[in-house]
Amino acid sequence: MKTVNVNEKLTQFSSHWDPHVIADYNENDVMVVKFSGEYPFHKHDKTDDFFYVLEGEMEMDIEGEPSRTVKAGELFIVPRGVVHRPRAAKEVKVLLIEPKGEPNSGNSDRKPASKPSI
Repeated sequence: MKTVNVNEKLTQFSSHWDPHVIADYNENDVMVVKFSGEYPFHKHDKTDDFFYVLEGEMEMDIEGEPSRTVKAGELFIVPRGVVHRPRAAKEVKVLLIEPKGEPNSGNSDRKPASKPSI
């Protein structure tokens, strides 16, 4: 058992679209990520996708639906099987929770991130 300072963890890297594991929770990775620009459209067939915006603002594009704006202090969960794409005009800092071993790239052609622990 230990306390994790999320803000401190975010200072340890500057890369985008590169989630870093900061804790384990019930066979899930708790991660922080920074991103800017857009990620490819993709889906996860076996798990929901959890996004909690810590700082900044992101858009969540959902196939066939209007985009949703997600601001600091808000969370957004994409249900399993739903095609989506997160994007941000300016850098955003986000907390993610997903099952261990789940590739962040879903079914897209993008290479999954390695998800190092920090």
